This record gives sequence, structure tokens and C-alpha cells, in this order.
Amino acid sequence: MSETLLVKHIGGCHCGAVRFEVMAPTKLEAFNCNCSVCTKKQNVHFIVPNSKFKLLQGEDCITSYTFGTHQAKHTFCKICGVQSFYTPRSNPDGKGIAPHCLDPGTVENVTVFKFDGQNWEDSVKANLHGIQSRSSDSS
Repeated sequence: MSETLLVKHIGGCHCGAVRFEVMAPTKLEAFNCNCSVCTKKQNVHFIVPNSKFKLLQGEDCITSYTFGTHQAKHTFCKICGVQSFYTPRSNPDGKGIAPHCLDPGTVENVTVFKFDGQNWEDSVKANLHGIQSRSSDSS
């Protein structure tokens, strides 16, 4: 995230059981991953440090799915099935937030970068668009 001014975004799942707040810029830089699971669920997400994310409600309504290395925690609402955030394998110290799950009014723009999750190790090594620094509090 290249902007330094952060605003509070509020968001959640479709049924409203899961709600969260996240501090992030109004101009978001998101990733569109093409790994097997992200392709199936159209997982476009921006990454923030865990310190910038706060679950407001619904901890008891969240379940998770893992596969492969089991490092990514694909969390979703048990009631409606929407994944509004998750813990990415590339950034285990952060959250990947679905910009389309944010309430209207605080996002000015979303720029989407492609992330080649089918070749995950090479993509992380290349660190395109600074993906690994996105969960750092100094970014």
C-alpha cells in the first residue's frame, strides 16, 4: 500500500453474522490469484497487517478450509458461505480482505494486480508488487 493515510473500512459477509473493521487506504491495491482455490472462488483481495484488522462480531460463525501446505486459512461464514477475509499463505502475519465485502462509501478505487498462484513459490520469490511487505506494519 503506497498511501500513508488510512481510513476505517467496515465490512462483512452477506448475512451480516461476520463483521470486521480494517484500516487501509481509500485507494486499494488488490491481488487476483489464479491458484486452484482462489480461481474457484474469484478471490480478489488486498492485504493488511493483522494489527490493522479487527473482527467485530461472528467469531463463532467462522470456519476455515485449508489444503496443500495448510498455511493459508481460507475463512468463511458458516451461515452464508461468504469469505470476506482470510489468512494468505504469502502473508501469514496479515489478512487478505475482499474489497467487495466492504460497506459502500470508503473505497475510492481498487487497482488489481495478477498473482500467479499456480507458480506460487516463483511468484513469492519475485515479490511482484511487494506482496510480502503488505502485511508489515511499516508498509
